[in-house]
Amino acid sequence: MHAPSSPTMAPKSSFILYTLLTFSSLFFHAISAIDYNVINETANTPGGIRFTNEIGIPYTKQIMGEINNFIWFNVFQQNDPSDRKPVDSVNVYILEFDGAEAITWGNNNINVSSIYLKGYEGDLKWEFTSLLYHEMTHVFQWNGEGHAPIGLVEGVADYMILKAGYAPPGFAVPGQGDRWDQGYDFTARFLEYCDGISAGFVALNKKMRFDFYVKYFEELTGKPVDQLWREYKAEYGQ
Repeated sequence: MHAPSSPTMAPKSSFILYTLLTFSSLFFHAISAIDYNVINETANTPGGIRFTNEIGIPYTKQIMGEINNFIWFNVFQQNDPSDRKPVDSVNVYILEFDGAEAITWGNNNINVSSIYLKGYEGDLKWEFTSLLYHEMTHVFQWNGEGHAPIGLVEGVADYMILKAGYAPPGFAVPGQGDRWDQGYDFTARFLEYCDGISAGFVALNKKMRFDFYVKYFEELTGKPVDQLWREYKAEYGQ
């Protein structure tokens, strides 16, 4: 047998529920304010058809939002919107071009090669998602107003792939590489090592908003980058 409700219970509960729903709505809007646009300009080509059949525009928009939030909150630690690169929209174009899987250009545009999509052997949706983790990182990362080494910029983008669990076959193993700023997967593995020394290390992206100095490595880990690289190589017997 239930006790009779207090006359004030229903209004109070309704107010609390309304407040929670309003807060949830505002929070969702805050993390979803970016427009994600996907344009398949090769819909009648083999690669464009494969994109439609195996990936699709709805999935692409969904994963773009998930990647966006992963970049902000899981790696760059940009919980404060003022720390983020101002981006209102991200556009993905499926285009017919050769020589690269995908490229990022301008502030917010990503071109994905339908020729690459056509020829890829394996799980195309998985590979496409991996590509987007890399390319969308370029949209949202700081690069020291162009002063950061390109190898570091590309390494951060590949670190995002690694952190998200989308490192493709053939990705560098720990210890590989000739220098810390060699780029891509080699630098990504080094950044992974630095993160093991200083948790959340790749949030060094915040430091690269207006400039880049190699001393950032020492400020975050207590060791100069050259020492870190030597110890990294030694750690893995190289």
